[in-house]
Amino acid sequence: MDRETFESIVIEALDSLPPEFAGYLHNVEVRIEMRPTREQRRALGLRPWQTIYGLYEGVPLTERAGGEPLLPDVITIFQAPLVRDFPSRDALREEVRRTVLHEIAHFFGISDERLHELDAY
Repeated sequence: MDRETFESIVIEALDSLPPEFAGYLHNVEVRIEMRPTREQRRALGLRPWQTIYGLYEGVPLTERAGGEPLLPDVITIFQAPLVRDFPSRDALREEVRRTVLHEIAHFFGISDERLHELDAY
């Protein structure tokens, strides 16, 4: 799948956010990369056979003190593993939306453990 088509799927997921949540994302940059960098994999402690579909990097809203941060928080969506693992367009669209929502949940301070408790995995 070409980058432009994949990007349109990510934009579709972002556009589906309720306005009350989307309003908080004005200082969040959403990027699309083919796969995680070596540094990202190392920082996460990923083994060679492990993969991730998205990554939130920043300070969650629940941990902020004071004003807005100078640099934007970053959500990165990794195209190659998503396209590989979800070959049908519908399944890919669903998983991209799920991944975007998952990473936005981290921005709001919701941990992986809490997402498991909420059955959001």
